[in-house]
Amino acid sequence: MGAPQPWAGPGAPSMLAAHADRERAVDVLRAGYAEGRLGQAEFEKRVSRAYTARTVGELALLVADLPQGPVAYHQAAPPVPVTFLQAPPPTNGKAVASLVCGLLTFVTAGVTGIPAVILGHSARSELRRGGERGEGFAVAGLVLGWLSVAGWTLIITIALVAGLSSG
Repeated sequence: MGAPQPWAGPGAPSMLAAHADRERAVDVLRAGYAEGRLGQAEFEKRVSRAYTARTVGELALLVADLPQGPVAYHQAAPPVPVTFLQAPPPTNGKAVASLVCGLLTFVTAGVTGIPAVILGHSARSELRRGGERGEGFAVAGLVLGWLSVAGWTLIITIALVAGLSSG
């Protein structure tokens, strides 16, 4: 077994040690002494160094060669298996239909613009009441639908003005 190496926890070696950190290190040393892994002189020397240690890294060096060492650090909880995660809420069907109709305005020359607007507004009112997803779909369908309606309104207005001015 080589010389103890400093603990490589995230940013921990230079973190200032608290009283609780020192007590945890001393507990590990006591356990090592009770198991016969440390002689009395070594135990007393390490305990003395533990109580005068300034950083967590210094404490980790004192317990690195013992079974319970290094000093415990707070670790992130392990990820929850997908099996136990709550299923995401369903996506609102009208919101999806609004988006589809909005996208189809390019293919249908704007014919699906009005259904996109109607479905989008209906979906948004349902989304406010329920716990479904799809707000982005509904808004995208609304925007594309209204752009189609505005485009057709502009084309019809220009055609009427041109027809009235030429006739």
